[in-house]
Amino acid sequence: MTQALTQIIRGADKNATHCIIWLHGLGATADDFLPILPYLSLQNSTKIIFPQAPSRAITVNNGMYMPGWYDIVDFTLRDADTAGIEQSAAQIRAIYQSQIDAGIPARQIYFAGFSQGGVIALHLGTRVLCGGILALSTYLVQAQELPVAGDAAPAILQMHGHHDPIVNYQLGEKAHETLKSKAYAPVWKSYDMGHEIIAPQISDMAQWLKAQGL
Repeated sequence: MTQALTQIIRGADKNATHCIIWLHGLGATADDFLPILPYLSLQNSTKIIFPQAPSRAITVNNGMYMPGWYDIVDFTLRDADTAGIEQSAAQIRAIYQSQIDAGIPARQIYFAGFSQGGVIALHLGTRVLCGGILALSTYLVQAQELPVAGDAAPAILQMHGHHDPIVNYQLGEKAHETLKSKAYAPVWKSYDMGHEIIAPQISDMAQWLKAQGL
């Protein structure tokens, strides 16, 4: 049985018409992106769910336990912890299903994620019916297994910093090219920043989310 994750919920609770499931990065907590919500100008009918990743040992951090969606076994990010990724994807999928059960159409559910959270957002969002994916400073895992986009492919916005010291800019570009090769139509935006979120990016996020009806 999939273990339920602790969640912070903001925006609409009852009678929500849209939902964003927003995943934090490695070592962060569910409240990490709460401060930017006022700047996104989301509709009153949009629910935002921030799940908390479980604590796990992270190999590159000398086995230290911290919130993480999966293990990082080397700094190149080439060797993915597929078991951890699948486990976290199943936990997020349970949240996704709970929103459908509550009456929100699948096409009005969105995934957003930063770094590790973005990996899960891309992994799951390309494997279930959803409205879109907001992929922040992130990359693709198991790219060879990425499903080909169908007629109901999600909208995808990728954002990455030119000076990212954690997730190399080229990894983001590679993910973008891979998505296009599988018939997705991702939008790519780059910024003069590192592994972070900056004000111009938040403004671009707000515009994209508004265009999606959120």
